[in-house]
Amino acid sequence: MMKKHYILFVFLGFSFFANAQIDLLKKASEKAFKLINTENPLSSEEISDGLIEALIKGSEYSVNSASAKGGFNNNYLIRIPFPEEAKKMKTALMKIGFKGKVESFEKSINSAAELSSEKALLILMDAIKQMSIKDALSILNGEDNAATIYLKNHTSKFLYSEFKTIVVFSMKEVQIAKQWNQLITKYNSIPLTKKINPDLEDYITNKTIEGLFILIAIEEKNIRENPKARISELLKKVFK
Repeated sequence: MMKKHYILFVFLGFSFFANAQIDLLKKASEKAFKLINTENPLSSEEISDGLIEALIKGSEYSVNSASAKGGFNNNYLIRIPFPEEAKKMKTALMKIGFKGKVESFEKSINSAAELSSEKALLILMDAIKQMSIKDALSILNGEDNAATIYLKNHTSKFLYSEFKTIVVFSMKEVQIAKQWNQLITKYNSIPLTKKINPDLEDYITNKTIEGLFILIAIEEKNIRENPKARISELLKKVFK
């Protein structure tokens, strides 16, 4: 009787082991089949061209949105605040009745960004076309803003040097220096205040570029997630 039980036990154990092996082989086969079928048939050149096209479309959306009247001022995602290092100055001025002038200055900062953005598209296009995407596949399969982050990391210095002159001109157009001098003079007249002198040209240039990239990222995500946003055959093929 014991022998029969032993044989039955060995048989069941063998059956369990065999079934487990078959199950493992089945899972491995399914995984391999899945990998084969999800393998991207696109060439590196097609992927690169598709990403560049997406970034150009994102740049067009970004510039059109940012340069519209209120494009910065009315968009909480990119609206430029009073300079961070001058926060105490803002608080002090608002306490002594300069709230209107402070708000007017903030509006002018954002108006300068809007004016500057009108001329940003050609600069962004040049930056995109100079870009060499060696890791195109990883960007394609990356986060929703992977291409935007890549562009930002590889072109920010170029954009800054090209864009600052435009920002300085826009600042003159909306008389930012004049408004700032009124505010800083009043603030410095308050007893015991620590004098400050932030570089407004640098601040507005960086914040404008940052805002443009935020909007490019929004459009990149839209292209990745929304089939209707893929307006060309290449975009449909790359982001399917």
